[in-house]
Amino acid sequence: MERYDIIIVGTGPAGISAAITATIRKRKILLIGSRHLSTKVEKAHEILNYPGLPAVSGEDLKNALLAHLDSMNIPITEERVTLIYPMGDFFAVQSGNNNYEASSIILATGVVAGKPLPNEEEYLGRGVSYCATCDAALYRGKNVAIVGFSAKEEEEADFMTEYAARVVYFPQYAEETHTKEGVEVIREKVTSIVPQGFKAGGVETAEGNTYSFDGVFILRDSVSPKQLLPGLELDGNHVKVARDLSTNVSGCFACGDIAGLPYQYIKSAGEGNVAALSAVKYLASVQN
Repeated sequence: MERYDIIIVGTGPAGISAAITATIRKRKILLIGSRHLSTKVEKAHEILNYPGLPAVSGEDLKNALLAHLDSMNIPITEERVTLIYPMGDFFAVQSGNNNYEASSIILATGVVAGKPLPNEEEYLGRGVSYCATCDAALYRGKNVAIVGFSAKEEEEADFMTEYAARVVYFPQYAEETHTKEGVEVIREKVTSIVPQGFKAGGVETAEGNTYSFDGVFILRDSVSPKQLLPGLELDGNHVKVARDLSTNVSGCFACGDIAGLPYQYIKSAGEGNVAALSAVKYLASVQN
């Protein structure tokens, strides 16, 4: 399997900055995320403190960041990373139906808003999944729920119809849905996972309803760092980092909102630069 020097997870200002710096330092990288970059950036009305781009809109900043990546021939691999395993001298990264290897990791996934649903973490891998494309085949001919926290998750609901007998989509956002025929949409707020013996058996909603399913897919913009990389030390909802943005897991660095306050685009971009430089320094120490 092809091994990268650095895999960067996340395409907000932190991840893009890290990708640019690591590429300048001639490291072999893989940038995983969305070409929409960050919903937070995309929807920003006006950003006043980004040097060189006074009073820039979020849309214009997004386009400028994409143009910078394109000018350096840095592609974005549009997948969702669901699990990262430290394997001694490298990391194994699970993303969609693909697996990758990297000598170092930079986490730039943003902060996960809100707490996990009741019973979510307890039943992860036992009826609860964070990746429809990864686990769809396990639910062939069965009934599944997809709880989506942004419109882009509708694609995974559509994909699931190729396997499951019944697909019910619970959009947790206000925008109109555009799922294909075969996806049943229920506009209710999911409040908890319903246990059924040793596995998850459905969902409860704020409207007082309980729905039974064989599997529940919870699709957020980013997975909790505790679930993403086992053993990663946290400080509240953030990854605990040193000044060089290293974590307690050797070879893993974190930057941007995931590394703590303040949640500022310029701070995230700066930390992406530092994380990439630290990763390059780490690689030099272990590869020589």
